[in-house]
Amino acid sequence: MKKLRILIVEDEFLSRNLLASLVAEYGTCDVAVDGEEAVKAVKLAYESKSRYDLILLDIMLPLKDGQEVLREIRAYEKSLGLLGNDCAKVIMTTALSDARNVMEAFKSQCEAYIPKPYSKAKIDAQIKALDFGD
Repeated sequence: MKKLRILIVEDEFLSRNLLASLVAEYGTCDVAVDGEEAVKAVKLAYESKSRYDLILLDIMLPLKDGQEVLREIRAYEKSLGLLGNDCAKVIMTTALSDARNVMEAFKSQCEAYIPKPYSKAKIDAQIKALDFGD
């Protein structure tokens, strides 16, 4: 698997560091601590032609929740004419595992949903299931 460019969007320090350690072998990680910072980071990455391959996105975030962030990212990608594998892959990583949040995330086009507490095995299985090409 190619080295990925990863954005971790998580406001809790310990969760952010845990996620970074769990995905470090897959590539380089940047972090955003709130929803607005996440949207800005994604737009900046596309503008600088170094888009994120993978975004690990929490739902409960300050300023903008993860559901809104996901909708904005997908709308931005669509405005650039990007579809499918040309878009960043998004895994929702959240304590919210109720049906409403899960359905809303998939409706907004996330690729996977991992409820907390997450483990190396769960993260690895989801990343390996996604098609990142070589």
